[in-house]
Amino acid sequence: MIIMAVDLGDVRTGIAVCDKNEVLASPLCVIEEKSTENLAKKICKKIFETKAELIVIGLPKNMDGSLGESAKKSMRFKELLNGIISIPSVLWDERRTTISAHLYLNETNTRGKRRKSIIDALSASIILENYLAYRKNNLNA
Repeated sequence: MIIMAVDLGDVRTGIAVCDKNEVLASPLCVIEEKSTENLAKKICKKIFETKAELIVIGLPKNMDGSLGESAKKSMRFKELLNGIISIPSVLWDERRTTISAHLYLNETNTRGKRRKSIIDALSASIILENYLAYRKNNLNA
């Protein structure tokens, strides 16, 4: 199944997808959009283009596991998407994914505009990798 991950941001939102065999998660793009409604429409277009069958939306919990304003924004966005498209969606804990993405970009010495343009898509890819590992370990057991 092709799964798409969304790392929701205030201005930039990262998108990643996996292959049909759910083995490889890859950054797809970054969508720059401030309007939540327009962002949802642009993501729906990407869903149709990639033929995604499930959407994983990053849920930015606080380090203590509580839900702050960013997490509530992700929950509202999931409901908005559910009203537009019939593809199922899930929220997935995204704690530390941006940190992991920054560490990876440090290791590859990616700097400047290139770094800014891919960090959100890379974070979405890490969210998707974590979700795929969960599926592999829990749904195929």
